Amino acid sequence: MQITHTIPETRRLTQSLRQGSKTLALVPTMGALHAGHLSLVRAARAACDLVAVSIFLNPLQFGPNEDLARYPRTFAADCALLEAEGVDLLFAPSPEIMYPPGAHTLIDLPDLGRRLDGASRPGHFRGVATIVAKLFNILAPDRAFFGQKDAAQVAVLRALVRDLNFDLELVVCPTVREPDGLALSSRNRFLNPAERRQALALSRALSLVAEAIAAGEQAVPTLERTLRNALEASPGLRLDYATLVDPDTLLPAPNLSAPVLVAVAAWLGDTRLIDNLLLEPQPEAKAAQ
Repeated sequence: MQITHTIPETRRLTQSLRQGSKTLALVPTMGALHAGHLSLVRAARAACDLVAVSIFLNPLQFGPNEDLARYPRTFAADCALLEAEGVDLLFAPSPEIMYPPGAHTLIDLPDLGRRLDGASRPGHFRGVATIVAKLFNILAPDRAFFGQKDAAQVAVLRALVRDLNFDLELVVCPTVREPDGLALSSRNRFLNPAERRQALALSRALSLVAEAIAAGEQAVPTLERTLRNALEASPGLRLDYATLVDPDTLLPAPNLSAPVLVAVAAWLGDTRLIDNLLLEPQPEAKAAQ
């Protein structure tokens, strides 16, 4: 695995590696890698000739009172994991490289970027869109891989790719979970043992919604009440949002006749966790149209 830290050397190396029309996959990360990230790397390896991973803890994604200072930094361990997975290129720039003095351009999605996480984390998706666009421009991948756990981010990035005419395929891979159902996250390591047990409320609430639909419930308001009630009854958990939305627009879902994202975010102590469930159209709902 070759490691680069500057934009010119990264561009030279990718051009060299891609001789012979080899396809390139990109897996953008903020480091603190876990099995969910590695599942993206493996999917990328299966789909393309070459795999590039970026590790960049993007300050633009964090608000003034968020956890940038304590976000885990495990670069040496991350490198070992990526080396073992056969990654070809690791791009690990500094903030000064990605945002040099005098750089003022930001990419904002004024409506979509203010929904779900964007509502409670102002500016978050502006930071996401800006850094991902820069990574796409620097590495020019054929495919870029992201996890379904970050479903609101996926909606933002799909719009980014479409609106800015990036010539690449955005691939979304399933959420990877612990055996007890907790979605993998770099922030899980912040949870103390009691909070770790309480965190299971997120995946359990999503399961309750799936069970209600399987039992015949079709009304979105009823399903949202089921979701919220389960989370609000969980001790130690402070709810951010719990809702059913369109997975592309992140607007409230009117019914279950099209794909629906069941999305939750909550705080446990100082740690904010997210999770979601993507529902396919329900036959009864489609028939009722």
